[in-house]
Amino acid sequence: MNTVIFDVLEPGMLRRDVGQAFRADAVQVPRISFASPELLFKVLGGRRWELLQAMSGAGALGIREAARRVGRDVRAVHADIQILLREGVIDRTEDGKVEFPYDAVHVDFTIGRAA
Repeated sequence: MNTVIFDVLEPGMLRRDVGQAFRADAVQVPRISFASPELLFKVLGGRRWELLQAMSGAGALGIREAARRVGRDVRAVHADIQILLREGVIDRTEDGKVEFPYDAVHVDFTIGRAA
């Protein structure tokens, strides 16, 4: 199964994680990182999560087809796709379609007591 990890990577954590990623025995799993849980929820919230589910494992789709799969208005889906493209969550193919090239998503972050 082709899985991507959505995580929250605070600025100070980047150096440590990059060092671990380049170990010779490290398994490379695709990651899409957000600067805060709030940003993750903002980007993936609303009906965008439903859109990602419909696009998972579906290959390249036109916006109309994506809208049909989620039963939504093409304009609304177009707006959501623009946000997901801008944030690097989905990709645009050479023929102008959009793609979420993963079959599954794993979300990984911890919420603790505020400082």
